[in-house]
Amino acid sequence: MTEELELRLSRAAATLDPPAPDRERLAAAARAAGVEDVAYAVEDSPIGRLLLAVTPRGLVRISYLDHFAQDAVLQELAARVSPRVLEDPAALDGPRRQLDEYFGGRRRDFELPLDWTLVGDFGRQVLGRTARIPFGEVETYGDVARAIGHPGAARATGNALGANPMPIVVPCHRVVRSDGTPGQYRGGPEMKVALLAMEAAA
Repeated sequence: MTEELELRLSRAAATLDPPAPDRERLAAAARAAGVEDVAYAVEDSPIGRLLLAVTPRGLVRISYLDHFAQDAVLQELAARVSPRVLEDPAALDGPRRQLDEYFGGRRRDFELPLDWTLVGDFGRQVLGRTARIPFGEVETYGDVARAIGHPGAARATGNALGANPMPIVVPCHRVVRSDGTPGQYRGGPEMKVALLAMEAAA
């Protein structure tokens, strides 16, 4: 059964745009058989279109599609996580609901399992610390570097934050320069300012 399903997956991948019901049935069958290594969905949000991806371990990627091409994100997931990547919105119900609640002002903390496959050891230290910055508050790159025991690594900390594969949920937008200016951000500095303003208003 699994071999037959994998053959169907390969055929579907070769089809440019299979009908939505076929995609949904195939994704459900792959999920049930345990051969869906990465599931993704594209979600509209107040700050633009987001690509969300999960593995059986948890959320692995959030990408701003206004800044990154969808095909490039899917190729990265296929190369670095698994080539078995399927569009499966049903598998993203939890992240989609929590993001909707966050943007609607009804959620301040995310309760999602995370898959750190795309993050190295130092990056995981940086992002793990960043994930504990409270809603509506900010710290500097230097603050985060000192908190993880690398006080001289503010620049490396900034690089790790810039490579954060799970923005918003791991809130790298809450880390700013020592002069209070926003600094760089995967979605652009304007996006960072918008997220901080939204949290301040809440």
